[in-house]
Amino acid sequence: MLKPLPSSRWNLDTAAHLLNRAGFGGPPEEIQALADLGPDRAVAALLDYERIPDPWPAPEWARPDSERMRQQREIFRHGTPAEKKQFRQAENRLQFQRMVELRGWWLNRMAKGPRPFQEKMVLFWHGHFATSVVKVHEAYYMWRQNELFRRLATGNWLELLTENGKDPAMLIWLDQATSRRPHANENFARENMELFSLGMGHYTEKDVTEGARALTGWSLDRMNQCYVYRPFFHDNGIKTYLGHTGNLDGDDVMRIIVAQPQAARFITAKLWNYFAGQPPSDELNDALAAVFRQNGNNFKPPLRVLFRSEEFYDASIVHNQVKSPVQWLVGTARALKCDLPPAAVCGAITRRLGQDLFAPPNVKGWDGGVAWITTNTLLDRYNAAALLVQGAFELAPQGNLGRPVGGPAEKKIKRAVERVHVGGVDPAKILTPLERADKSLLVAALELRLLQRDLNDEQERALREFLASRGKRLNDWEIRTAIRLVMATPDYQVT
Repeated sequence: MLKPLPSSRWNLDTAAHLLNRAGFGGPPEEIQALADLGPDRAVAALLDYERIPDPWPAPEWARPDSERMRQQREIFRHGTPAEKKQFRQAENRLQFQRMVELRGWWLNRMAKGPRPFQEKMVLFWHGHFATSVVKVHEAYYMWRQNELFRRLATGNWLELLTENGKDPAMLIWLDQATSRRPHANENFARENMELFSLGMGHYTEKDVTEGARALTGWSLDRMNQCYVYRPFFHDNGIKTYLGHTGNLDGDDVMRIIVAQPQAARFITAKLWNYFAGQPPSDELNDALAAVFRQNGNNFKPPLRVLFRSEEFYDASIVHNQVKSPVQWLVGTARALKCDLPPAAVCGAITRRLGQDLFAPPNVKGWDGGVAWITTNTLLDRYNAAALLVQGAFELAPQGNLGRPVGGPAEKKIKRAVERVHVGGVDPAKILTPLERADKSLLVAALELRLLQRDLNDEQERALREFLASRGKRLNDWEIRTAIRLVMATPDYQVT
């Protein structure tokens, strides 16, 4: 089990699969560069991202703001009802705008940043430790948690579990910040085992109550916007947790969890499912978990084995994972070498497609897989493809970018393009002059860039019929429409 893929089987197809799953895909030249490296060096090029400088700047506001916290406290302690209402409204506007910016900041980092695998892991941890700004209310906390996942993306399991539990966003999200003796809040203690580390059936209700007691004291300094341990909140009584007895605290809880063999099996199964697109067999997961435990519960060794394994490149896995909305959006921008739309538009696209970053639907995160595709979201993907490729926006009267246009009505899109063209795909940037001039070469080039395989006969026939209906020499709008037609195929929705 988990046999290394022979070097003789490493080619453009396997390199494309690696880049699609361990990153967000890329243009043919990037795939070719990985193919030229061979399997070991290709995997290392993605996994060993620490060697690559990443100067991506944080949002300007991404820092503690104790003065605003003090102002907030004074308003709600001594302000009039009108002053409180005015402050809430201003705060809601501020946080809304910052969250729009944060979503755009992260999506652009995925699309243009130098470490795609690291960002793919951040996206995994965001779905795993699903935390929503709807309850947290503070953009700074959401950014800070995002940075935690980036810093420990492939680090140590115990450190990540512990730091996540002490993270301000998580302290608020699962009510740990308000937990204290003698009435410990059980939300975090339960979800920490059920959803984050062990899974259902691997703990008892007694473990939940005893774990909650042990975790008392983990709290939030709201003025300085950071974790604080409050010993006067802590229950100093004797507890028995997962078979261990003593005056246990939160750090003991995390240490005891990670020592359970199930903790390794639980997280390696989640990782395999995330990257391979289907649950692992028990034998495969046991092998992966063994590598994890043998390497001190550090994530990079089992991930390296995963991406080098013959099983990861099996025909049942390649081209068989439905793209998440984020993968679909970011992967499109990378493959077509185009800019993402403005941050507010990006947020609207992923939200309509079913993945609102920093606002997962519940504590379990997104279901993923085939759940990404419904009649409505599939139509929205086709309409979003028109927006991304044609790059058309209507201009508001003030001259600002207004609502995006793009839908099934081709004439409407074409009129908008003729009116103003903002962003979108530049055919000259992704196609040679010969590919733009020869319709057969154009079809082959689009298949390679967007699918890394051939269209089926029916789809290819429809594309060629469209191209044949145009003039002898295609203009840029017609080439963009051909790109959009490929993006509207079922094959483009999977990776």
